[in-house]
Amino acid sequence: MRVKGYKASAVKAEIRGRDRLDLGLIFSAVPAAAAGVFTTSLVKAAPVILGREKLKKGRAQAIVINSSIANACTGAEGMAKARAVAELAAESLDISSDLIQVSSTGVIGEQLDLACFSDNMAELAAGLGEDKLELVARAMMTTDTVEKISSAQVEISGRKVRIVGLAKGAGMIMPNMATMLCFVVTDADIAPQCLQTMLEKGVGRSFNLITVDGDTSTNDTVLLLANGMAGNEAIKSPAQKEAGEFQQALDKLLKELALKIVADGEGATKLITVRVCGALNSREAEQAARTVANSPLVKTACYGEDPNWGRIIAALGRSGIDFNPEHVDIFFDQVMMVKDGLGLAENENQAAEVLRQKEFTINIDLKDGAGVGEIYTCDFSHDYVKINADYRT
Repeated sequence: MRVKGYKASAVKAEIRGRDRLDLGLIFSAVPAAAAGVFTTSLVKAAPVILGREKLKKGRAQAIVINSSIANACTGAEGMAKARAVAELAAESLDISSDLIQVSSTGVIGEQLDLACFSDNMAELAAGLGEDKLELVARAMMTTDTVEKISSAQVEISGRKVRIVGLAKGAGMIMPNMATMLCFVVTDADIAPQCLQTMLEKGVGRSFNLITVDGDTSTNDTVLLLANGMAGNEAIKSPAQKEAGEFQQALDKLLKELALKIVADGEGATKLITVRVCGALNSREAEQAARTVANSPLVKTACYGEDPNWGRIIAALGRSGIDFNPEHVDIFFDQVMMVKDGLGLAENENQAAEVLRQKEFTINIDLKDGAGVGEIYTCDFSHDYVKINADYRT
């Protein structure tokens, strides 16, 4: 997948002594407008702190990404190493370190070995190619089972504009901003502040609506670069018609990546949409849907293909929203399991058939208002526990 003006590369740097791609680089031929959204956690990794600082200028030209070690909770030494990685990349690319974004994912609390970067940065830069974004997607994987990459194309002011996005994430996913890591590149010409507004909107409609396990990472990062090499008329305001065209394509791409993360949730076997309608407003609908989607009891019932609607209505009851339990209807896809707060035992076999599918929707109607909200999640299997029980070993 190619976007005009971008190259990528990945190498095996053995950051935690493993024989796998673990260090990636994305490079634009020219400095690009840059936007970013980061973790809302108070515990922020060094690359997140550094990235937010650098993005104030609204420009970037390269992103260096490593997996295996998150460089989080590493103090002043970790911050110094994040800056050092940027300097090493800048030297190899012959650009200012102010234009380098660094990002990390992996184990929290361990220090990076800078030798893994200094020994491999020249090779990383020399290996840059137009068709290597998929290698970067692979290099930033941790417990992911597949690389996650999506593309989109849109015509803006008579010019063909391309967008490609890479994401990683399988656990520690309920970002309320983004996901573990996501990097999007486009050749569109968009002003930095407009790009920031568009990214925030897109993230709100995608990554903010997913959850695997209800945990927010220390490293959550979404970066969007726009280098202008498509030659379209510059988009300077979200109010422009062209901005709406780009926003639509960006939203679609980000949602595709978000759903790929949920589908690849640690140990996941099912992709589940929790849709609440009839709430007093959309905020309460989303709050109710998120509570159901995060419930371990609901998620394990889905894994066991058990239409245990009692767990769903119990989760609604602790969601913090106001509703009348005697009004609630619950469906698995189109199979009604609860009507006006009472179970329909005669439909249980049909509901169980729905839960045997790889993808399905839990539809909840509160019948109290016009509010609608959706959250995307997955089931909990035995493997989720196994994966996280020995994550560091």
